[in-house]
Amino acid sequence: MFDKRASGVLVHPTSFPSPYGIGDLGAGAYAFVDFLKNAQQKLWQVLPLGPTGFGDSPYQSFSSFAGNHYLISPDELKEQGWLADDDLANIPSHDPRRIDFGSVIGYKMGLLRKAFDNFKSGATHAQKTRVAKFCNKNKDWLEDYALFVALKDDFGGQEWFRWPAEFAHRDEKALEQARKKLADAIDFCKFLQYEFFRQWGNIKAYANKAGVQIIGDIPIFVAHDSADCWANPGLFQLNKKGQPKAVAGVPPDYFSETGQLWGNPLYNWDAHKKSDYAWWCKRIAAVLSMVDIVRIDHFRGFESYWAVPFGETTAIGGKWVKGPGRALFTALKNKLGNLPIIAEDLGVITEKVDALRIGAGLPGMRVLQFAFTPGANSNYLPHNYGDCLTVVYTGTHDNDTTVGWYETLPEAERDYLRRYINVNGDDIAWDLIRLGLSSNAIFAITPIQDIMGLSSADRMNMPGDSMGWWSFRYTPDMLKEDYANRLVYLTRLFCR
Repeated sequence: MFDKRASGVLVHPTSFPSPYGIGDLGAGAYAFVDFLKNAQQKLWQVLPLGPTGFGDSPYQSFSSFAGNHYLISPDELKEQGWLADDDLANIPSHDPRRIDFGSVIGYKMGLLRKAFDNFKSGATHAQKTRVAKFCNKNKDWLEDYALFVALKDDFGGQEWFRWPAEFAHRDEKALEQARKKLADAIDFCKFLQYEFFRQWGNIKAYANKAGVQIIGDIPIFVAHDSADCWANPGLFQLNKKGQPKAVAGVPPDYFSETGQLWGNPLYNWDAHKKSDYAWWCKRIAAVLSMVDIVRIDHFRGFESYWAVPFGETTAIGGKWVKGPGRALFTALKNKLGNLPIIAEDLGVITEKVDALRIGAGLPGMRVLQFAFTPGANSNYLPHNYGDCLTVVYTGTHDNDTTVGWYETLPEAERDYLRRYINVNGDDIAWDLIRLGLSSNAIFAITPIQDIMGLSSADRMNMPGDSMGWWSFRYTPDMLKEDYANRLVYLTRLFCR
């Protein structure tokens, strides 16, 4: 898996061109895979594919197992016969370069509901059987998730820990009554999951046939308001009311002087250990059924995690607490075999974190935007990649675009960067792309914004700022043949 040099592009499906206000798994996705094939790229990296909640972040999902139904393509639904031409005739005006989640969600849910109604009234026995088989195959997570979604909607979108006690704490009699009352909403949710996984399976097969492997992504922690926490409260550090005893974050770092307060509940690692990490094995297996390789965000949290007392307004008052360490990865390997996992090992990394990653045989990450402090001889500089078992990025979804980053660098760092690469800085994004591909890192990944030379206005996310991000989109004309040709040249030159 990590024995052959390769390069690829980071772009989330929400960014694809689409007339429906948000990228989806329709024509824009297939056009992007065609671009990768023409550019001789072997990797496509995405962000987490789960259903998004508050703030629209893919790292705060309602489920670790479900798919994001907003990525379902209406055009693909029409191909299946669940939507008609008239249903797609009067598409509201959407910004082709930005997602307005508020308006898009309402419009798209209307289309999805119409498709489900048409499925109910017009599906053949064979079509209904396929959906039923999907539901049965995935019942371990789908039953809880569909009930969670139906209850959440019934209670006006409230977080599960604010529901009436009998539902929040899963009184079986109350849940059985809810299943009957909300049967249609539950079936709607299941239909959307079937359709998401059908469409995703098709685009993955298309990518694999084109010689492209997909790198998925999972956050180490799950959202408090999620089916995971609601259905498995004993696996998390929650009190009797369902509130966290402490929450996740990181101490002050490159991105924030007060640290990052993520607010996710922490794991009850003792409970996971008693089950031989069964939930984690299921989680990783589920993601690997969707992608070829998976990147785990905040890998260092497996060695030690930053625990912040619940109720704190910043992450400064947290402390490091020991994580599960090697035992988790031993259990994963025993259950799943060799692990095609990339460890996101950015931030405060110690010798113990490095030892855990190396012991598990996982490549780490190097981000070129972190490299150019004069005199610091950073580990992110390519001449310090002693081990080729690493993945190099110009930047990630959390970084500014390379153009935007370079424009705000202190002059001393810009000077060092120009001298290190031996360039004048006029084409800085492609200068960094060339540097990454020329390095001895086993994989080199470039965000699509850098391939397009875009500015800070097209940044995907700002860590620590929960609102207004994840909205980047591009238009079809921006995916230029010239970019593919430049990638072909560099890919051949550096044997990727």
